[in-house]
Amino acid sequence: MSKITKEQYEFALERIEELLPIVTDDTPANDRNAIELTMMSDIVIEYEKEHYPIAKPSVADLIALSLEEKQMTQKQLALLIGVSPSRINDYVTGRAEPTLKIARQLCRTLNITPAAMMGF
Repeated sequence: MSKITKEQYEFALERIEELLPIVTDDTPANDRNAIELTMMSDIVIEYEKEHYPIAKPSVADLIALSLEEKQMTQKQLALLIGVSPSRINDYVTGRAEPTLKIARQLCRTLNITPAAMMGF
């Protein structure tokens, strides 16, 4: 696909707003409006991938989000993996990176994939 201009992107956004009330779950996939909605969505996705890329979360972000999700305190996590609460705080604030051994324990305890922990 060629480069999508800002004008094309803005047009696609407006057109999506017009099509959303018309296209429902019951609209056949081969309906003109459904096809156009898919095409406009593809334009928006392509433009946003280039102009608004989503950064991968840091190790600190992953740990903080996982703690929040599990409604677990830093102190509770520290007890589970055998490090001091201040060490967990260092990881959450980004002041320190966990060792490979600790990273493995964090992945297991918080259900973080190793790939995410390694930034992939």
